[in-house]
Amino acid sequence: MKRAIVHMDLDTFFVSCERLHNAKLIGMPVIIGGGDRGVVASCSYEARYFGVRSAMPIKMATRLCPQAKIIRGDYENYSRLSKDVTEIIQEKVPVLEKASIDEFYIDLSGMDQFFGCFRWTKEIAESVTKNTGLPISFALSTNKTVSKIGTGESKPTGRLEISENLVQPFLNPLSIRKIPMVGNSTFQMLSRIGIRKIQTLSEMPLNVLQQMMGKNGTELWQKANGIDEAPVIPYSERKSISTETTFTNDTTDIAALKRIITAMAEKLGYQLRKEKWLTSTVVLKIRYSNFDTETKQAKITYTSIDHTISRVALELFDKLYTRRMRLRLVGLRLTGLVHGTYQMNLFEDTEELMNLYQSMDHIKNRFGSNAVGRAAGMMLHNEQKS
Repeated sequence: MKRAIVHMDLDTFFVSCERLHNAKLIGMPVIIGGGDRGVVASCSYEARYFGVRSAMPIKMATRLCPQAKIIRGDYENYSRLSKDVTEIIQEKVPVLEKASIDEFYIDLSGMDQFFGCFRWTKEIAESVTKNTGLPISFALSTNKTVSKIGTGESKPTGRLEISENLVQPFLNPLSIRKIPMVGNSTFQMLSRIGIRKIQTLSEMPLNVLQQMMGKNGTELWQKANGIDEAPVIPYSERKSISTETTFTNDTTDIAALKRIITAMAEKLGYQLRKEKWLTSTVVLKIRYSNFDTETKQAKITYTSIDHTISRVALELFDKLYTRRMRLRLVGLRLTGLVHGTYQMNLFEDTEELMNLYQSMDHIKNRFGSNAVGRAAGMMLHNEQKS
């Protein structure tokens, strides 16, 4: 059975959400982001015309487009609208994967003839816009990679069908940057040996790419040749993530307890970013030596950044630990989760801080979650091993 995989993407989602509430922004260059030292979370096509792009420092963006309207952003509103879109799509399709707050995959394999699947998808997109006012683009093809690239090429509000016999002709003239797994370092490395177009990459001997890049070389070669067997993973909303530590010996060591809480925040923050979640509620739990258990929680702006979670958790600890009695357990739980990629956390973060987190996550992804971290986290890891 031939696969029919759809990729849907809400066009300039944050900007579109703001325009729903302020029609004066329509047609204007708009930048969503926070602070003079922050970075761009999203921008309108009008701003992109001047060279503005996501993750660019706000200062640079305003130099390129001084007439742009800067908006700090309202993630709770974006999350609510994303949920509305998800429900509309979910009612109409057999298998839906929510890849991020504004991005979806749908598996329509076996549901109809190929043209019928395209018409079906077009009706879903029209229903999203009719019921929410949000523009959405999509592409239908044989797998997730080709569909995702197709959506990018069809924007804004594009409708694209790439049948099996047209996959390679569609991919060949495009830059290798269009392949989802190709970042700047990979692009630079391949450019140095003359590989800039997908066709050139697809014609490279597989063993050469494997020698250069290991298993990533195999995956890259497959994507360049339109091969991707990754399934559409059915969407389910995760409620919370948590961690806790029970002490071998009950303790009243405040400094040690705070180090443990900081390490927990770092661990959960990394897990959020890795799994593409953001949290809006921090819950701290303590258990005294007599087994009395108390919890306290606080609402926060959606985030997956360690230092924000840690700061709130430590504030909760100061309010919660009021009895001078030994503790036998401390736990940290994050709830109110919504989907969001790492670049969705750009409202309050500086460029330097974002670069630091991205570098640390890269090291953790490659060498393990304990490869790098704050001193408190490393101390906790060492204690748990001993």
